[in-house]
Amino acid sequence: MPTTLTLKNIPDAVYDSLKLAAAAHRRSLNSEAIVCLESVLLPTKIMPSERIARARELRAALPAGQFQAHGIDAAKREGRS
Repeated sequence: MPTTLTLKNIPDAVYDSLKLAAAAHRRSLNSEAIVCLESVLLPTKIMPSERIARARELRAALPAGQFQAHGIDAAKREGRS
């Protein structure tokens, strides 16, 4: 059963950001606040295959030859000295 929540002393900057986001998404302030809370508080389950696909997309977007395993290992060693 849905519950009512009243928020007090919301900083002006937070309220303004919420109001802009609600307008951009064509939602009420209440609906936007719920979406924001859900996105932060409710875990999302990502399939391992989707996580791997995202990692591969990120790697493919990097400039060619950068961030190879040997370069990453060298950077780690350099940071330890």
